[in-house]
Amino acid sequence: MAFDLGKIDKSWTLFLDRDGVLNFENPGTYVRNWPEFIFYPHVPENIAFFNSRFHRLILTTNQRGIGKGLMTLDDLEDIHKNMLKTILEKGGMIDRIYYCLDMEVASPCRKPNPGMAFQAARDFPDIDLSKSMIIGNNISDMGFGKNAGMVTVFLRTTNAEMIFPHELIDLNYSNLDEFAQALMKS
Repeated sequence: MAFDLGKIDKSWTLFLDRDGVLNFENPGTYVRNWPEFIFYPHVPENIAFFNSRFHRLILTTNQRGIGKGLMTLDDLEDIHKNMLKTILEKGGMIDRIYYCLDMEVASPCRKPNPGMAFQAARDFPDIDLSKSMIIGNNISDMGFGKNAGMVTVFLRTTNAEMIFPHELIDLNYSNLDEFAQALMKS
């Protein structure tokens, strides 16, 4: 049975992946700088709406491009600074951004491992991971959510061929805007 979006109230936390969720991915490489970061339509406005429904919004993103030497930490921080500024201009905010630079798949903070979720729960003791949701576009995001005890929402933005039902996916939508529309109706 699918999760009922009507259960979400202001005690819930929304975890978001970045590339392929908030913005277009760069196929075959990484979003390496702010000019390459392009929001999907309505994302900043959707973030503002999510702020009205969720207690916290947390961004969790694997960023191996730094370890591969394709970009610098300054590049990543510039992307996030400009991203947050654009979201704020539309009335929204993200409470914190967690990123994993590790190259090793076994790293506790690299999705699908739940280290970034556990860090967020330590940093914000009001986060209840059983009343949290992750929105992502990869199975690693879904594994991250399940490993942390969250509800999982899969966006088909970059993986339209995904077969449903899938044991790691509670809900699925075409994109973040479609999820926001469903949440508005709940």
